[in-house]
Amino acid sequence: MEEKGWEPRIVAFVCNWCTYAGADLAGTSRLEYRPEVRIIKLPCTGRIDPLFIIKAFEKGADGVLVSGCHPGDCHYTSGNYHARRRWIVFRELLKFAGIDLRRVHFSWVSASEALKWRDLINEVIETVRSAGPFEAYRRLNP
Repeated sequence: MEEKGWEPRIVAFVCNWCTYAGADLAGTSRLEYRPEVRIIKLPCTGRIDPLFIIKAFEKGADGVLVSGCHPGDCHYTSGNYHARRRWIVFRELLKFAGIDLRRVHFSWVSASEALKWRDLINEVIETVRSAGPFEAYRRLNP
């Protein structure tokens, strides 16, 4: 059941070289997008441990976004390929853990794609909003 005035809490794990730079460009270009996202900058999406995603939900996130360089453009050569392979396997574990896949998003955003970042953030927030608050882990950790 939705509370009045509820807004989803989104955690975005982004790579330093592409997606973070794209988000920064969106900010410096004064593009407006929803403020419900908290960005966690990492060197590469290949360094994102799947447990980071589970921990984000455990700590109160309603949705998670993982975003990095486009395939073939990774600063570390193949980190985004590792992340993509890990994501394919991890999806099944998320389902097993009771996390609706509408709450977890994976994307590629380059440093020059500020408009794509803005549109992605707004789309993720609307998708997570339609799923409602994530209560499963809050019941386990009052």
